[in-house]
Amino acid sequence: MERFHVLPACGHPRMFNRMVGGEDALEGEWPWQVSIQRNGTHFCGGSLIAPAWVLTAAHCFSKEEGIHKPALSVSTSDISIYQVLLGALQLQQPGPHALYVRVKRVESNPQYQGMASSADVALVELQVPVTFTKYILPVCLPDPSIVFEPGMKCWVTGWGSPSEQDRLPNPRILQKLGVPIIDTPRCNLLYSRDAESDFQLKTIKDDMLCKVGHHSKGRACWREDLCEAKGDSGGPLVCLVDQSWVQAGVISWGEGCARRNRPGVYIRVTSHHKWIHQIIPELKFQGRASSQQQRRDPRGWQHLGNSAPCLAAHAVMLTLVVMLSIL
Repeated sequence: MERFHVLPACGHPRMFNRMVGGEDALEGEWPWQVSIQRNGTHFCGGSLIAPAWVLTAAHCFSKEEGIHKPALSVSTSDISIYQVLLGALQLQQPGPHALYVRVKRVESNPQYQGMASSADVALVELQVPVTFTKYILPVCLPDPSIVFEPGMKCWVTGWGSPSEQDRLPNPRILQKLGVPIIDTPRCNLLYSRDAESDFQLKTIKDDMLCKVGHHSKGRACWREDLCEAKGDSGGPLVCLVDQSWVQAGVISWGEGCARRNRPGVYIRVTSHHKWIHQIIPELKFQGRASSQQQRRDPRGWQHLGNSAPCLAAHAVMLTLVVMLSIL
């Protein structure tokens, strides 16, 4: 297995899939994706952010899963049942590039208060730091200078169930989906449609963002997505920023699974920058580059940076050419 003697930059997978619209991921395409397992069974996703640290959702470690009481740090007596699978494309037979590592400790954000609350993030420390390979690499975490605007096309990955009734069929290949972020007012509006009597306005808190699929006629729907309720929780929502993959959100919650007008809800990583830094002070965060150039998403979407500097330079060159021709 190829190993890196110099730590590679975050957010730069060594393999890319240029096909848009597929569901199965390719080996090495999302090398930060991990499977968090309890007693050898996958129950949540996560993302590798440093050699010994994984970012995931706090509700994955709630004392009573399904009831979603506030998460607490996992006790020493319970920690032995958890492990993290890295470098795997599929769960049934992870393959020669995969690696299992035991969990040393879990730190849940103390502000988390239960299902659908703010601060649904946790940090998992591995017993030993992992060696980076083409199949095991960290994703970049954003500092607050990066803003993930509505309409920005991002990607979510996981091994969760494709529907409320079905389990991801064997060999349980990692799934991917690329869709745009939607703004908070629209997300709240969708959740208010056909809402149950206990629906609370402003369900989407300040540290949350939403992602939604699109019906063939342009109507917002939730027929295309991963399933937060069944195995995708804690996984990453990543966006291409200045040619690096940066994690915008952590899969947190949704109403049911793949229901129409029920977008998936994610915790904004930038909202918890200070807390993450307190736990991992040596972690470096990705900031916005000072200048942007035209770039292309390896999955087929094109992004345009600020073109004003290029246009100004072009105008100066034209002026010089005209002056020289007069002389």
